[in-house]
Amino acid sequence: MKIFVLGTRGFPGIQGGVEKHCEELYPRLVKLGCEVTVVTRKPYLSKIRRVREWKGVNFVHLWCLRVKEIEAITHTFLGLWIARIKSPDILHLHAIGPSIFTPLAKLLGLKVVVTNHGPDYVRQKWGKFAKFILKLGEVLSTKFADKVIVISETIKTSLIKLYGRQGLELIYNGVSIPQKVNCQETLKKYGLESKKYVFTTCRFVPEKGLHDLIDAYLKIDKPEFKLVISGGADHETHYSCQLKEKAKGSERIILTGFVSGKPLQELYSHAGLFVLPSHYEGLPISLLEAMSYDLPILASDIPQNRKLPLEDFRFYPPADVDVLAKKMEEMFRFKISEEEKAKQRRILEENYDWDKIALQTFEVYKSVVKSG
Repeated sequence: MKIFVLGTRGFPGIQGGVEKHCEELYPRLVKLGCEVTVVTRKPYLSKIRRVREWKGVNFVHLWCLRVKEIEAITHTFLGLWIARIKSPDILHLHAIGPSIFTPLAKLLGLKVVVTNHGPDYVRQKWGKFAKFILKLGEVLSTKFADKVIVISETIKTSLIKLYGRQGLELIYNGVSIPQKVNCQETLKKYGLESKKYVFTTCRFVPEKGLHDLIDAYLKIDKPEFKLVISGGADHETHYSCQLKEKAKGSERIILTGFVSGKPLQELYSHAGLFVLPSHYEGLPISLLEAMSYDLPILASDIPQNRKLPLEDFRFYPPADVDVLAKKMEEMFRFKISEEEKAKQRRILEENYDWDKIALQTFEVYKSVVKSG
């Protein structure tokens, strides 16, 4: 079965939820017998990283106009014609922006599976025109795709209510249970001590709530822990620059930039507390990863985070900086019990296992191909 993938910047080691999703999913689908071709966006991969194949996944590295509002749209449009030439069994579009071309793909004779990673038009970083395009992408993909995969119950309920689409496939994001690492090279690089810092990792965009986290940390009088933030901006903005400036308010706030692989494993392994201050999420992979490292967690009380069955005391009202500051202090001193660790691990193994997710996706592909 030939699968052609559009909508991701690329992988491995590229920042973004969709990118992490694809990085984990497609090598597993290769093992299930799929021939997978992924179209990447050249500017996100240095020349040395533009490999033709990785873990059995084939890549087509395609130019894109690196302008935030039109990058995904122009790249997907160009990639669609490559898909037409290659004539795969399935064209898989990720995210609602690229999925605006679902009707065109159907007219070109392609069978289309769309994964809706969430209503991106609610994100604060987009202007009115971009939000219109994103909304239109959701409308057209929901109505015209052969199959629509959603990553959370919240998205599924919304699409049924808004468009009456039935037969939606609920397939969660996943997480791989990691091996914790004992080495501390990355910690030494940033002047950190094991279990003496609060950690988070995400892109520098307003809906992630990093401004709340930094403001809350700055409210704490003589904090006993440092604050470590991993991530950066895909496109440097006024917000991302403000965030970096705000972080200069304390020498105990460490911005590492985007990290992946062993350095990221190390930062997870040695953190004392993981905080996710988001105002909006699809299904937060970073929260699943924090659970996989048996970390104590503090998260904003939004519906997407609440889908993970954590104890009530692990949530705080989103954007409430005073409560966040207080709970960070309290939660940093609170050690996670072995019982809670076992519960978190059980939740991940039952619902968020990438091998199971790959099998579920494979079954969706087969159903579309069999439908004629």
